[in-house]
Parts: sequence; C-alpha cells; structure tokens
Amino acid sequence: MRYLIALIFFSLPVVAAAQTWEDRQVFNASANEAHLRVISSTDTFLFEPLIAGFIEENPGISVEYLVTGTADIDRIVRAAPEDFDVVISSAMDLQLKLANDGFGRIIDDIPLPSWAQWHQSLFAFTSEPATIVINRAAFAGGPIPETRQKLIEILRLRPDDFRGRVGTYDIRQSGLGYLFATQDARASETYWRLMEVMGGLDVRLYCCSADMIDDLVKGEIAVAYNVLGSYAEARAGSKDTVEIILPSDFQTTMMRTAMVLNGTPQPDAATSFLKHLISNQTKRVGDPVTLPPLAPHETGTDREMIGLDPGLMTFLDRLKRRRFLAEWENAVIQR
Repeated sequence: MRYLIALIFFSLPVVAAAQTWEDRQVFNASANEAHLRVISSTDTFLFEPLIAGFIEENPGISVEYLVTGTADIDRIVRAAPEDFDVVISSAMDLQLKLANDGFGRIIDDIPLPSWAQWHQSLFAFTSEPATIVINRAAFAGGPIPETRQKLIEILRLRPDDFRGRVGTYDIRQSGLGYLFATQDARASETYWRLMEVMGGLDVRLYCCSADMIDDLVKGEIAVAYNVLGSYAEARAGSKDTVEIILPSDFQTTMMRTAMVLNGTPQPDAATSFLKHLISNQTKRVGDPVTLPPLAPHETGTDREMIGLDPGLMTFLDRLKRRRFLAEWENAVIQR
C-alpha cells in the first residue's frame, strides 16, 4: 500500500528550518498519534518502501524523512539532538562515535548478533560493498579493471581517454567517502598509488554516490571509484552502459546503521520504526526492499566487513584526520 507523500509546510525547529535538505518529505501526514522525525543519508527513493511498510503496520504514525550528507548528519545531530527521533547513516565511524558519546538510546531487545550492534544503542540493518563502476563504452575492446592494480594500469596506459573522466568522493566533505578511504588505506598501499594516478588525471570529486552514478550514466565520467553498490544498481537500472565491479583484490563492505536518539519525545514509535527496519531487511518479506539485507558475518574472506568496534574511531582523532586529509590532498589535488 502506498501512502500520500506531502511536503512539509508547517513550522519546524530552528536548526531543522535553517538546514538546506537534499530532500524533505512527510509520509502519512494526516496521522495524529505520533510524528517521527528521521534524519538520514539514504535517498528517499531507496528508503520509501521501508517507510511505507512501517506506516501500513502503524497507520497512526507519520514519518518526516529528511535527507542530507553523512558529515552534515553528525554536525546537525550534535548541535540539536532533540530535533530528531531516529538517525540513519552509512558513515559507520561517525555513527559509532555518536553512540559512544551517549546520543543513542539503549534498546535491549533488538534481535541482532553482537557484531551488528554497538552497546545496544547503534544497530546495523544493511551491508553494502564499495564498488568500482564503469561506463562500458570507455572500456570497449579492452580489459575490465577487476582489481585496483588493473585500474591503475589502464589509467596509466590511456591518460588522454580518462583525463577529467574519473570520479570519487571528496573525502573532506563526505563522511562515507572518508570512511571508505581510511579503510582502503589500512588494507593496501595500492589505494595511495590509485589516488596519485587519479589525481594526475584531474579526478572529479563528489559529495555522494548518487551524483557520481548520474554523471556516469550520462557519460560525463567513465569510472566511479568506491560507489555504494546499492546506489549503482538502483540508479543504473537496466542500462547496459554501466557495469558494477566488486574488486577481486579486496572488498570493503560497510553496514548502514540506525539509532534512536536519547532525547526523542516518541521513544515507543521510534523504537518500533527501528525494529521494522531490522526485521524487514533480515527477512526480506512484505513491501519491496531496495536496500540489501544484512549479510552473515564472514571471516577469512576477501569481502571485509567494516566492524562496529572502537578501531573505527581511530581516524576521527583530529590529528590523525588532519594528517590523513593532508596526504590525500597531496595525492589527489596536484596543483
């Protein structure tokens, strides 16, 4: 069942009103039992089926869904946690620090294994790999870059074909981009060689996966590095111009997480919303799900799941972050 989506025209809290949102919609606006405010980094078109399923089970609750970048979510929530009920983000490190700093409400009956939650206050509900996405036309008649090293070799051999046509995150602005970059750098020195090559080709920097995929589909870029697989599949659709590659040297997989904020005025409704996300993603029943489910935890494989553990916060240390960004800028911004 689909519910009417209405834009918000009523008065909002000061912080929320001052923020320019990527998207802001209200689902089931006429409901009068409870109103949930969800701040999220996930595009509405991907999340809408989950919201619709929740409202079908809870017709007295409306959901205000506000979309912004991962780094902005951390800043906004820290400034005014009382303005929101549920926080959803792909930037696991920033989410873990929010939870560790006491922003998350403890919920002790969430049916998740220990590796998929943090101190009963932060909960994973999807697992999604970082991918290399290419425009097939740019690689016609040649090899496909199945590894980062192969991508480096192709870019070096054909600089004129790829100059200004390679994209990745601007990790100074994107929380998810920074997470993927630090995890890649921990896994292999190949990451830094790739960044230097991309920087020499006037790499285009993006805030988010969606914009990269849009430009790739339009042919404005030929390669998008570290794009979320779910966004690539959803935006590319059936277009035969796009190919999604899970690099075979190593794969970085993040878990999308959610928390109920401590100051929520709607703890019961917010907890029900969180449980709905987890149950729908793990069971894959009911309304169509456009986000992948939480995959089983695997060890000793080349698909490395980023863990919800204190090590995630290492590169959030101000000095370490400053040093990492300086090294990244030296590699990528070669002017």
